[in-house]
Formats: sequence, C-alpha cells, structure tokens
Amino acid sequence: MKEFIRDFDLTATAQGLLDSGVHVGLRLLGATVAFVVGRYLIKWINRLFARMLQRRHFDQSVQSFLKSLLNILLLVMLFLAILGQLGIELTGFAALIASAGVAIGMALSGQLQNIAGGIIVLLFRPYQVGDYIASSGIEGTVKEIQIFHTVVITADNKVVYVPNGIMSSAMVTNYNRMEKRRVEWVFGVEYGVDLKRVRQVLGECMARDKRILTAPKPFIELGELASSSVNVKVRVWVLTADYWDVLYEFNTVVYDAFNEAGISFPYPHLTINTEA
Repeated sequence: MKEFIRDFDLTATAQGLLDSGVHVGLRLLGATVAFVVGRYLIKWINRLFARMLQRRHFDQSVQSFLKSLLNILLLVMLFLAILGQLGIELTGFAALIASAGVAIGMALSGQLQNIAGGIIVLLFRPYQVGDYIASSGIEGTVKEIQIFHTVVITADNKVVYVPNGIMSSAMVTNYNRMEKRRVEWVFGVEYGVDLKRVRQVLGECMARDKRILTAPKPFIELGELASSSVNVKVRVWVLTADYWDVLYEFNTVVYDAFNEAGISFPYPHLTINTEA
C-alpha cells in the first residue's frame, strides 16, 4: 500500500512538472512569437508612417522627430505585450512602476529635458535637417532631429549625437539660414608693390568668377602694414551654397594671377648690422 502511494505521488509530481513545463513553454513560445511579429509590425508601421509624412510634405526635422517618437512608443507597447504573454500581471507591473516613479523621474530628468529641448527646436526652428551648424564645439550638417538627440555629421564624416537639451539652450550658429555669405581673404604683398596694380589684378580675378556677386560690392582695401608685408584685405559676397568652393579656389586663382603680373609675395627678412 505504501509503495502504491509513493508511486502515485511520484507520478503526480512528474505530471505536475510536465504540465508546468508545457505551460511555461507555451508562454515562452507566445512571447517569442509576439516579439518576432511585433518587430515586423513595428518596421511596417514605421515605413507606412514615414511615407505618410512624406506625402503630406512635413518638414524633414519634424519627420525625424515624429518617427523617433513613434518608434519608442511602439517598442514600449511591444514590451508590455511580451510581459502579458509571459503571464506577468500588467496591473502589478504598473503599480511597481508607479511606486518607483520618483526614482525613475530623477534618473530620467536629463532625458525629459532632451524631449522638451527637441520640442523647442521644432517650434522655434533655430536649425533644420540639412543645415550646417556650429554649437558647443561641434560643427557639421544636421542629419536628424530625434526625440532625445540631434544627429550631426561633421566635415570629416563623424556622427555626433548632441542632446536636444543642450541644443535648445546653447548658442547655435546656423550657416545656412541666410541666402548669402561673406568671404574674406588677406593677401600679403611685398613693400614697394603698386597697390593700384594689386587692386586691378584682384578685380579681374573677381570679374572672371561668376559665383562672386556684384551686390553688395566687393571690398578691396589696404588692411595692414605688417612687419614683412603689405596686407590687402578682400571681402566679397557669394551664395551660401558656393561659400566653401569660392573660399579655397580663389586662393589658387590669385596665386597664379599675382605670379603672371609679377606681384611678389613677401617672406620674412632679417637685417644683420655688422658694424661695431
């Protein structure tokens, strides 16, 4: 009789373990399916939402922010769905989150600042996607304005994530906001060179470059009598899109033109007096 009871208890225990294993396995399978299907649906919804924003011609800055916000909301919903499949009571989970709300709020205070900063950037628009900006020691082209960060691509192709809280409160220089930009150079020539000839050659170089605007009028004046050179200051206006090309290419043009005109570039001189 005792052996029968013992065998019965073992069978019941094994059956209970088997049932529990099957139950846990089904929940894990359901959570896995929810994760796989959920990730697919999130990608599909994100693509659909992106196409809708493009069809409605939303600004690129607003598009990147809204897409980032939607993606985070969908991921949170997927996380809650997986918890439900695992059998975790969401009411208890919500109570746990609520009880830890103060600590979480303190920990996420910086991120909440970044969300608010992103909204401020979108409302007041100090910069947009595609603008070339400089702020907080970072200089480059704005690629995206996400919910927490502004993504900037630097001139040497580095990707920099700048918190929106910083971007909304720091000084931002936007190089693309205005249609025109002023380009400046300082060309040093030797003492004794005819300045009228220098102005003439520089004026001819400017006239040949159609990217240099005639209004406002180009500026060519003697800027400084330096220790080894006469420095001629040149200022012209160009379209913002032509700024960098004109800035560097005009140096080569002036160098060749000065050599052809016999205008010498200075170099440091040292006079040694050997008389006692």
